[in-house]
Amino acid sequence: MTSARDITLACNPPRAAFLDFPLGHTTGKPHAPDLQRRILVDALSSFETLTVPGSMKELPFRWSEEEEWKAMAFADGDDRTPRHDTPQFQDEEDRRRAEVGGSPSLPFC
Repeated sequence: MTSARDITLACNPPRAAFLDFPLGHTTGKPHAPDLQRRILVDALSSFETLTVPGSMKELPFRWSEEEEWKAMAFADGDDRTPRHDTPQFQDEEDRRRAEVGGSPSLPFC
């Protein structure tokens, strides 16, 4: 389950269920057990319907009728570093140690 679509797609998981909720609320709103249960049941049902590796199911739930929370979440800007498709190293010694250790099993995460 994820609320971070781009990050999840970059990690290329076998299958995923995406919930368009604020980060930290991937299984629903606090103090809303009925909603949390529906989200979990829907996400788990993805195991029965997602047959193509790398596919992602978008869950139909919405945090609110308005999309205001998204604007608030990005109001201070996104200060994360850009994502890369190749491993990034702090310095050459870091690179050398990684190469001596062999190829990582998850080169994109």
